[in-house]
Amino acid sequence: KGKRDKIRFIPVHAMAQRLIEEYLALAGHASDAAGPVFRPVTNNRTGELDKPLDGRTVHNNIVRKYALETGISAQINGLCVHSLRATAATNALSHEADIAKVQEWLGHANVSTTRLYDRRKTRPEDSPTFRVRY
Repeated sequence: KGKRDKIRFIPVHAMAQRLIEEYLALAGHASDAAGPVFRPVTNNRTGELDKPLDGRTVHNNIVRKYALETGISAQINGLCVHSLRATAATNALSHEADIAKVQEWLGHANVSTTRLYDRRKTRPEDSPTFRVRY
């Protein structure tokens, strides 16, 4: 579900599907494939059920962790879970995905919102300067 409880169906890449299925099997949820993907799991130290993943947990335990492991400062302005959407949109557009399809994929009502997610304009190597022939 997205904003305003709008339900959208999006394709899942085969590699992502395989990883999700492996995760569900390891977490003991393979028999309930119709349930939510991210569910509370038992904490190995306490034996208690952890809270379900939310945006803050994803940021603190996943995005921040891997940013630090790759040398990206966790204090970078704008490094957040939502950055993953912008990165995915930019990656798709960089690989010649149609912006209207990316708009639909992200669930944007207006293509101008999708354009805000396109970070290619901030990359110097993508400047029109380098497209001009002298």
